[in-house]
Amino acid sequence: MVRAALTLVFCLAAAPAAAACRLALLLALDVSASVDKDEDILQRQGLARALLVPAVEEAFLAFGSGSVALAVYEWSGRYQQDLLLDWTLIAGPKDLAVAAAAVATSERGHDDMPTALGYALGHAAGLFEQAPDCAQRKLDVSGDGRNNEGFGPDLAYREFPLDRVTVNGLAIAESDREIADYYRRALIRGPGAFVIEVTRFEDYEAAMEEKLLRELEGPVIGLLVPGTE
Repeated sequence: MVRAALTLVFCLAAAPAAAACRLALLLALDVSASVDKDEDILQRQGLARALLVPAVEEAFLAFGSGSVALAVYEWSGRYQQDLLLDWTLIAGPKDLAVAAAAVATSERGHDDMPTALGYALGHAAGLFEQAPDCAQRKLDVSGDGRNNEGFGPDLAYREFPLDRVTVNGLAIAESDREIADYYRRALIRGPGAFVIEVTRFEDYEAAMEEKLLRELEGPVIGLLVPGTE
């Protein structure tokens, strides 16, 4: 009788956690001047289609004990960051469809700004402060160039509250063949952090699909260590 009572108490205590958000996933798209109109379309539409891939949908909706909160923003210069999708709990296929449609129908805010990667990270920190309380936080940064305006990622990590955030990169090497190495050195951080590299924007959709599947995997146990992979 005592054992049964203790089991019931344990189950009741665990129930709220079981329904909690398991992951806050924030996606950041580079729209700096090095990304032309056609490349921006490939990136934007590629992400929208990747969100609707059956395997990605299954990964979003796996681990039935918790949902995923998703948000998307574009970034370029110091003060040019625009929200494409505010924090949305993905609890079913309709939520993913709405998120994909928001990205697919979004319009680029800027096309003539430099690459302020440090400011993009600072903006992400502010968005995470508005996110649901999730067990994990991951930032997915896509880009084709190095920081060339304002402070860099190193200072952003010192000054902004990103200690709980794992940062991954999708490096597009069309204009900079060493961008993936730069992302590995300067951008990624946290347990299991990784970089996926593509040589052309035409490969962006497939790379984003792979990246989402990896990011939607179960939790990784460990300490946040800058630049780990």
